[in-house]
Amino acid sequence: MVVLTLTAAVPQLRPPVAEQSGQPLGPSGAHLAILFLSLGLLVLGAGGVRPCSLPFGVDQFDRSTEQGRRGLNSFFNWYYSISTAATVVAMTAVVYIQDSVSWPLGFGIPTALMLLAIILFFAGIRLYVFVPPDGSVFSGVLQALVAAFRKRKLRLPAPNDAVEQETLLYSNHARKSTVVTKLPLTLQFRFLNKAAIVCEGDMKEDGRSADPWKLCSVQQIEEVKCLMRIAPIWASGIICFVALTQQWTLAALQSMKMDRHLGPSFQIPPGSLGTICLMAIVLFIPLYDQILVPMATSITGVEGGITLLQRQGAGMAIAIMSMVVAGLVEKKRRDSALAHGGADGTSPLSAMWLAPQLCLMGVAEAFNAVGQVEFYNRQFPEHMQTLAGSLFHCSLAGASYLSSFLIAFVRKSTGGPGGASWLDDDINVGRVDYYYYLIAALGVGNLLYFMVCAHLYRYKGTPELEDVCKDIKAVF
Repeated sequence: MVVLTLTAAVPQLRPPVAEQSGQPLGPSGAHLAILFLSLGLLVLGAGGVRPCSLPFGVDQFDRSTEQGRRGLNSFFNWYYSISTAATVVAMTAVVYIQDSVSWPLGFGIPTALMLLAIILFFAGIRLYVFVPPDGSVFSGVLQALVAAFRKRKLRLPAPNDAVEQETLLYSNHARKSTVVTKLPLTLQFRFLNKAAIVCEGDMKEDGRSADPWKLCSVQQIEEVKCLMRIAPIWASGIICFVALTQQWTLAALQSMKMDRHLGPSFQIPPGSLGTICLMAIVLFIPLYDQILVPMATSITGVEGGITLLQRQGAGMAIAIMSMVVAGLVEKKRRDSALAHGGADGTSPLSAMWLAPQLCLMGVAEAFNAVGQVEFYNRQFPEHMQTLAGSLFHCSLAGASYLSSFLIAFVRKSTGGPGGASWLDDDINVGRVDYYYYLIAALGVGNLLYFMVCAHLYRYKGTPELEDVCKDIKAVF
């Protein structure tokens, strides 16, 4: 941020301006190098902070106590709510300062706030709980897969009961961390259980594995199963975020063909409409955490009100509703624009007609996104929680790529010879409402897929005989 601020504040670090025309000349290689340096440092900084800040916060709670578990439930909600509030400030106040006051000041404010964050972080360093690192994130996964493959021809011990079978397999695996959940053996993905079959020469005299690539513990195997169970749930989150991505882009385009005035003189910038969605998140999450969760807990008896999978499913359902509402509003806007000015006309409808769909999308994100964040951090093995934090951002990235593919596909397949596609450059000519309905239909298919995955999912640490998925039916 310091380097980025200097590129705006120091004249020598900006492209020069032609004396006669006053037009800026192209940047030199040195100018671009300094700019790319600042952006590269931002990427490195974000790569260190984003995957680690959430699991580090989780480590501060004692999950063996009721108070710690209750605090952890609220932590995920408040973390996402405050992060979203910061985004609202960045997209409104800071952007306004950059555009209307001063670019150096607009960059200098977040730079100063980052410095303050560093000071606050180190001021509390004696208060933090530090959980020591425990081995490689990926080596244990590879060892379990390799050991299971090597012993693929062996037969598992006879009992089909998981508790009895576990007593016959290798279970001597203790991690350094005191917060690691001991996982019981399950019969799901039982081919992996062969990695814990003890053969001659597999164990040392002290009971440890002689070669972790030939003999793995039940704990290692169950941690790999956790990742395999999470993968289908993670894939469903990508489709849900497609709806969010499209709302941000298309709502801005819609507003450009609507009346964006608030009062006689102020006009809403098209790019600022997305803050309605963000504000819905900021306002809804505290309401959910302080009012709805206690009410739901008293009814369901579930810690947190509803399960993590139910929360994600509710978000998907609300996202579908948002896309249907968006399609209805777009048809009304398009009909109004064509009636008042033809294909290039602007509808007299207020841009606030877009607020309901954006608010619904904000509530959907509050359910699904926060549910995903908490789900990954609770269901991933504890020593892989930085990977859990990264997985959520991979969902967002995957949704962006899928959105780009979907737009290209729709533009190509709906245009026809000489005809306008649903996503024509002029939205009055196109049929954006059909596109919204298409995303809603994809959302319905994704929700059905998610329900199947949720029904088959086994929460981490759940005994084999306990049916932990029956509560998912309450939402659907």
